[in-house]
Amino acid sequence: MIDRRSLVVGTAAVLAAGRAVAGTASLRLWPGVPPGGGGPDGSPEVDGKGAVSNIAVPGLEVFAPSRPNGTAMLVAAGGGYKRIEIEREARPAARWLAARGITAFVLSYRLPREGWADGPMAPLQDTQRALRLIRSRAAAYGVDPNRIGVLGFSAGGHLMGLAAMRSAFASYRPDDATDALTARPSAAALIYSVITLEPPYDLTSTRVQLVGRHPDPEASAEWSVETHVRSRCPPVFLVQAEDDPVSDIANSRIMARACERAGVRVEAHIFPSGGHGFGMGRPGTSSAEWPPWYDAWLHTVGAPA
Repeated sequence: MIDRRSLVVGTAAVLAAGRAVAGTASLRLWPGVPPGGGGPDGSPEVDGKGAVSNIAVPGLEVFAPSRPNGTAMLVAAGGGYKRIEIEREARPAARWLAARGITAFVLSYRLPREGWADGPMAPLQDTQRALRLIRSRAAAYGVDPNRIGVLGFSAGGHLMGLAAMRSAFASYRPDDATDALTARPSAAALIYSVITLEPPYDLTSTRVQLVGRHPDPEASAEWSVETHVRSRCPPVFLVQAEDDPVSDIANSRIMARACERAGVRVEAHIFPSGGHGFGMGRPGTSSAEWPPWYDAWLHTVGAPA
């Protein structure tokens, strides 16, 4: 684990390597009704900051680079599983990735308390289906099916962490040939993520939305990311600020220790201040340093940006 109190990283080379985004498109995740059925009616609801809820039709927004380098990334924003911070977290990350040749897929996942019959399982079902769908269309997007990673923020990091650590778990019955493909990502980047739902670090909306206000210990452990780390899990990249008021800094430390114990490659960056929800970084603060760290890490795990 790398505990970074102060680090200055030059970004000129990274910025100079930018490539233009060729355009965006949308993909529907499921050919029919999502597993279990239920859910809300109508169009997605978008608040004044671009956060989305009322997700009746989960899907992917595709950010295709003009010169794809063979890597793809599934991106999930946070929002405590009550909404999805698409505009503040996911889209900026997708544009950053596409500018570096990585094909980015922004995930609109079902929210567990919007009437879905499968409740807390619905977001994980969508994530596993998204990874399989991207893999099934890898050739069309110029993507190597073995170089599909995940990037998640806050509750989206919890979701991407579960998907990466539980890729062999059957969260839904197969629907078509796409579901015969693996849902294992090649790498997982978890940014100021909720990791554990166990006390004393369970005072989050993520815990309430997934397991309720008074869960039993078994449910809290089952829906915590760190309890599923095994030796064959993909490499993990962690970023968080010590003064995070939403996701206690212990979350990243717990995840780093779980990876180290299992022999999973992990790189963790912790800086003293920055709070929560800084996305791709706030200019002039230490939070702006993490994208270059991530850029370098992608090279080390075989997913060059």
